[in-house]
This record gives sequence, C-alpha cells and structure tokens, in this order.
Amino acid sequence: MNTQTKIATKKPLRPAFFDTNNLAWSPWVMDGTHFKLLNVDTKTGGFSMLLKVDADNDAPVHGHLGAVEAFVIEGGFGYEEDRGGVGSYVYEAAGSIHQPTSPEGSIMFAVVHGPIVGYQDNGEIDGIVDAEFMLKLAREHNTADHLAHIELA
Repeated sequence: MNTQTKIATKKPLRPAFFDTNNLAWSPWVMDGTHFKLLNVDTKTGGFSMLLKVDADNDAPVHGHLGAVEAFVIEGGFGYEEDRGGVGSYVYEAAGSIHQPTSPEGSIMFAVVHGPIVGYQDNGEIDGIVDAEFMLKLAREHNTADHLAHIELA
C-alpha cells in the first residue's frame, strides 16, 4: 500500500527567471547612482535591485528601517576602514545610519528588507525610499514590465 501523498505544483504569477541584461539602468535617488529593480515587497516596503554607483561617489547619510544584504559584483565600497570588494557579502543591520563611499565605483545585488531614510545635513528627513517609491520610479523609466502584476494601494 502506497501512502505517499503527491503535492500538486502551482504555477506562479510570473516566470521565475528573467534576464537582467534586458533591463536598462535607470537613474536612482542621487546623482551618479543607477538601478535595475528586480522585485518589491509592498507589505514590508522592501525591494531587491542591482545598484550601480559611479566612481568617487559618496552617498549622503542615510538610515535603514530594515536590514540590507548585498553582494558586490564589481568594484567596491565601504564605511571608513570597513570596506569590501568583488565577492564581498555586506550586511547592514536595521537601524544602521551611515555614509558609504565608493572611490572605484561598484555594482552590487542588494536585498533591502525595509525602507531607506535619507537625511539632510541638518538631520531632518529628506526622503524615504521604499517598495512603492522604487516601483513608481522603475515604471517612470519603463523598466518595470516584469513587475506588471504588482498593484500599489
């Protein structure tokens, strides 16, 4: 007697794979940065992307409401003496506030687990980058067809 239960497969809303080479780089939130949006999580405000940073680009001070995980594909970046290059895994804890620098420029794959908060020099909030903001930005640049199934509230 065979008591094994078969579990039926369920087709996802979209294909599991897409070629990121078919996505154009779009300008991101500060000069000298570009992104390819890969996915968004409208429940947490998180998103995943490829991020390209031009050489000699210092990011403004910003904070993370959720953790960020990244993998450096090209170049490198860091915070003062804490630096990583090609092949480095980066973990930025929720609550981190920092100002990364990238003298050589970089390209990284990043999973952002919650919104990013940008600050003005006087400490006031300059803006919030979350899933909704990223999806709208990608749609403005016509680079979000692979995310057409996602609706915003």
